[in-house]
Amino acid sequence: MPVLSSANHRRWRLLVVSACLLALAGCGRAPNGAQAGETEETQAVPVEIAQASPRTIAASYTGTASLDPLAESQVVAKTSGVALAVLVEEGQAVEAGQALVRLDPDRARLNVAQIEAQMRKLENNFNRASGLAAQQLISAGEYDQLRYDLENARAAYNLARLELSYTTVTAPISGVIASRSIKTGNFVQINTPIMRIVDNSRLEATLNVPERELANLKPGQPVQMQVDALPGEVFEGRVDRVAPVVDAGSGTFRVICAFEGGHPLQPGMFGRFRIEYDQRADVLTIPRLALLDDEGEPAVYQVRDGVAVRTPVQLGHVDAGLVEIRDGLAAGDQVVVAGKGALRDGTAVQVLGAGGAAGTGAGTAAAGTDDGSLQ
Repeated sequence: MPVLSSANHRRWRLLVVSACLLALAGCGRAPNGAQAGETEETQAVPVEIAQASPRTIAASYTGTASLDPLAESQVVAKTSGVALAVLVEEGQAVEAGQALVRLDPDRARLNVAQIEAQMRKLENNFNRASGLAAQQLISAGEYDQLRYDLENARAAYNLARLELSYTTVTAPISGVIASRSIKTGNFVQINTPIMRIVDNSRLEATLNVPERELANLKPGQPVQMQVDALPGEVFEGRVDRVAPVVDAGSGTFRVICAFEGGHPLQPGMFGRFRIEYDQRADVLTIPRLALLDDEGEPAVYQVRDGVAVRTPVQLGHVDAGLVEIRDGLAAGDQVVVAGKGALRDGTAVQVLGAGGAAGTGAGTAAAGTDDGSLQ
């Protein structure tokens, strides 16, 4: 049987006692002769409390997204041929322009030689025609035709040389070989993807943020990230770009956060992000657990002279388990954090803590301290 912690044991005892008292309250009135004070004591609901106290609280936005590389390229073959050599492996870092694969160049090389011979012939014919044209021994139409043929041959020669250069497949960007789909000896078709390169020198995450945060998030703000693959580690980044428009369909705008790439962060990791955009010192706070769950205005149950009093509050920043109170409470006020479900406005309460003392200064202080340790 699992062993409960002291906090969990106290909460379990609180729930059991609350259920018993509610059952007794439904059985009818107190027997004749019972004093009014005894009836109230019997129906008092046990609760745990915390004190409103000044603390530093930060306003932040939290969201989730996957990490994407700064750049990514799918390398394709621009010509066909047999792969004579595959020069890189997965995980290897490459630079832009570095040779990745060498295809069989024989056919492309012979094509270059053939077109070059035709071009040289046309150059000689054009040079002779230029001398004849100067002596007006050939017509202008014949001269122009030779010139156009030579220009066409030169373009075909340059195209053939370009096709020959495609037999060496090079890296379009710098990065790391993420995947390789061919081996030496494979026949490669034109436009066939053969490798994928990712530039993980910087990683980016795109958050779709509700439009109510548009005025709060700015480029340059610090971002904290935790990834599921590396529990316990926190990575620091910054807001790189904020989209200037809100998507009408989703009611969100895009915020791009940037992080330094490399080990241990890798593209594709799922991250949880926190962007802190404001911080306030010495503001009145209470545990978020004290807020009532109903649909009305924000409110808490405040304990006054052993009675729960529903008190509307005006909220400020929310940070993890704390919430800022801008109006409705004062420092030192006691609010119910556990047992709210059995309360109504004016219900008598029994504060648990310090041996279950109710309504005493020692018991109240101990309960407030206890709640602080639970946050």
